[in-house]
Amino acid sequence: MLGYMVVLSPHDDVYVAVADPRRRAILDLLAAGERGVTALVDTLGFRQPSVSKHLRLLKETRLVSVRKAGRQRLYRVNAKELRKMHDWTKTYEKLWNEQFDKLDAYIESTEGKKK
Repeated sequence: MLGYMVVLSPHDDVYVAVADPRRRAILDLLAAGERGVTALVDTLGFRQPSVSKHLRLLKETRLVSVRKAGRQRLYRVNAKELRKMHDWTKTYEKLWNEQFDKLDAYIESTEGKKK
């Protein structure tokens, strides 16, 4: 075992950034379309400083991008960065499917014994 542990801040790693359920909720809303901070606050019921803090972190990890529209800042999901996460998790899809197939077979075998 290694004698040290690497601790990443959310600013360094998109996986750490999406580990927070509030940031995932923000990403879920932004996946449906561009929104401003006020719309996110109203929908999520989080306080404005909290939403702004999470948006800043999501922007730093490039998971969201922002554009100015007059005095308002509109945020949207950066699909390119999310695609990297999707591609990484997809490598495990075969493993998950194999495990679910084993579970299905086990359930079917136990149901057969009950009858």
